[in-house]
Amino acid sequence: METTRNRQHPIAMSIIYQCLILIESNQEIDIKEIISDTTGEDFDDVDLYIKQVSVSAIAHIDEIKKSYVPNLRKWTWERLALIERAILMLSYSHYYYVGNVDKKVVINVAVELAKEYLDSKDYKFVNAILENTLK
Repeated sequence: METTRNRQHPIAMSIIYQCLILIESNQEIDIKEIISDTTGEDFDDVDLYIKQVSVSAIAHIDEIKKSYVPNLRKWTWERLALIERAILMLSYSHYYYVGNVDKKVVINVAVELAKEYLDSKDYKFVNAILENTLK
């Protein structure tokens, strides 16, 4: 099914979030199954962007975490809500692994997701972290 990029972002975020839940509870991840279940499509039929950004985020989780840690200031990665981590991981993966996108666009997408899924002012935190992390 063809979906717009604006619809793909929350789907990819949800996939990453589900993976983070499994990681936190020390369960195995079958990313293809999670992608298929979340989209309601066979993995091969899922939009390439959703697959690329989700798989890259999980495959590079340690690298992504390390890139954010210096910019968290008085916070730790583990202290962030899982949905917040999912938004940050989506942004990093979109910018560095899927590529060919302007930094401002990636930050705008993250801010919009943060406004929808996080507490009212958390989008400012997400914006600042991304502004300092994405180069």
